[in-house]
Amino acid sequence: MQKLLLAALLAVPGLTMAQDSTEARAVFAGGCFWCVEEAFEAVDGVNEAISGYAGGTADTATYRKVISGRTGHAEVVEVRYDPAVVSYEELLEVFWLNIDPTTPDRQFCDRGSQYRSAIFPANAEQQAAAEQSVALLREQKPFDAPVVTLIEPLDAFYPAEAYHQNYYRTNALRYRSYKYGCGRPKRLEELWGDASEPYVRPE
Repeated sequence: MQKLLLAALLAVPGLTMAQDSTEARAVFAGGCFWCVEEAFEAVDGVNEAISGYAGGTADTATYRKVISGRTGHAEVVEVRYDPAVVSYEELLEVFWLNIDPTTPDRQFCDRGSQYRSAIFPANAEQQAAAEQSVALLREQKPFDAPVVTLIEPLDAFYPAEAYHQNYYRTNALRYRSYKYGCGRPKRLEELWGDASEPYVRPE
């Protein structure tokens, strides 16, 4: 599934593997940002993944405000990457394999619009790639439920508080208890099969 989607993406006219060595960024919402950060930081070519907030109407974002569900923000991760090593299309593949695209305003045990799954393109090229990726997933998905993941404009990104950054490393036991208790790895394996394994159980 993973290779099929990536091959199809790269065959689309105008969508090519980036060759510029300048650091680029991509923003994704996939539920708990601790888990999304862990997944992307395991990818070659990713320099850093920063937990934060995006997609809201308020002009500021803090954890306390966002988890209330009243600001419109989602928990997101800003991925800073080297496009000469990993392409945006490949990052989209990592994103899909780490979320449940069938649940609106929910990811695993976390509920509310702040836990929605969404792609926040940073430019027109990312927008086109995201739209094509969603279309391909809806066509080739290995499950019956509809794909409800959103594509939203990236108006602003607010980094999360320092204690959220690299939480999977600084609070490894609590993080692992949360991730498995929330049913994330089990559900990802149900959705994606063996393709999810490098990301839900990194060494």
